[in-house]
Amino acid sequence: MTRVEPAISLAGHIAVPGDKSISHRAVLLGAVAEGVTTIGGFGRSRDTEATIAAVRTLGVEVLEDDADTLRVRGVGLGKLAPSSGPIDCRNAGTLLRLLAGLAAGQEGRFELTGDESLRRRPMERIAEPLRRMGAEVSTENGCPPLVVEGRPLRGIRYELPVASAQVKSCLLLAGVQARRDQTTVIEPFTTRDHTEVMLEAAGAAIRRRPRSVSVSPARRLQLGAVQVPGDFSAAAPFVVAATIVPGSELTLHDVGLNPTRTGLLDVLARMGARVTVLNRRRVGGEPVGDLDVRSAELVASSIEALDVPRMVDELPLFALAASCARGESIVRGASELRVKESDRIEAVATGLRALGARISATPDGFRVKGVPTRPRGGEIDSYGDHRIAMMGGVAGLISRQGVHIHDADSVDVSFPGFFDLLENVAQRSRP
Repeated sequence: MTRVEPAISLAGHIAVPGDKSISHRAVLLGAVAEGVTTIGGFGRSRDTEATIAAVRTLGVEVLEDDADTLRVRGVGLGKLAPSSGPIDCRNAGTLLRLLAGLAAGQEGRFELTGDESLRRRPMERIAEPLRRMGAEVSTENGCPPLVVEGRPLRGIRYELPVASAQVKSCLLLAGVQARRDQTTVIEPFTTRDHTEVMLEAAGAAIRRRPRSVSVSPARRLQLGAVQVPGDFSAAAPFVVAATIVPGSELTLHDVGLNPTRTGLLDVLARMGARVTVLNRRRVGGEPVGDLDVRSAELVASSIEALDVPRMVDELPLFALAASCARGESIVRGASELRVKESDRIEAVATGLRALGARISATPDGFRVKGVPTRPRGGEIDSYGDHRIAMMGGVAGLISRQGVHIHDADSVDVSFPGFFDLLENVAQRSRP
């Protein structure tokens, strides 16, 4: 159990780890590209370590030059070596779903599994369209283990029933290996587009339209070099904390600002937050900038289904911010939170109520009656979910009495060193 004490303010200049989503994709695409892919700024975590281990199991050499620089010696499309046993994706849903798309176009049998939490997550949402493309895919009551028997694939046109970047990416990675026909994925709402950006950089023919993306079959990919920007989802807890704690002045450097990921900034702006983007630029096709955050008084806001894909990982932090805002905030259309590492709707509602917030769960979100003051504090259970643990850490800083977080080391799934960095920026005595 970890305890986070209240802070008087947050101050300083920090950088956060490399983007987890981009790091996963760089290793996976590098594995099936031609030649060597150099990855700088790699976001090292339990999840991304699982991706390195997975591609090594499939015959790919990964050289670790230092903590955040990798070289991946690709084997080319269709040349991954089937594993003699199950591939352990640990807690990484992104890894399992994207690797399934790659495996669908390979020869041989691939069994993908993970930890207890991952084995509860729904996989028919990728299995069904992969079968339509020609692969043989089986699940265990709709969940992992997932067994993929690679077959010659054909492109399909597929409409996602639920907005999901992981499902979209799985089908695009299968589609680039198809023997014939273009693969088109239609989304109900726009989701993060890191896979499209990276496939295009690797030479794939990508066509984008509003709410749909198509990929044509490719004979080869060549990625070359990838520079991974700071993870916006890792920056978000610090943005929320510095917004709420009075007197805070915090700058976060080199943060990825892909517009499919930064819905939280738009919502915080509506609520009255003072976040300024400085030094805007592009790194490896991805927009990047520095975030200057000053404390501000917040007013309530509502989140609709259209907003959810652009801030799905940040909704627990939004709920915390809403609990300190003036008025009632509502989240709708976020039922996807119930099938994450935990049931995040219940985990958020139960956790914040324990700290004194006035929040209630709904089938597809929650309602928060905000009070513009610091929450009381107390204890919160992360349920083994890294996003809930990080929410608990921020709650400790903004609370009056501090917060104990159960299973706090779950943050290592995405952000090892999170609590150390939180302590580094927390000011607990006045200058």
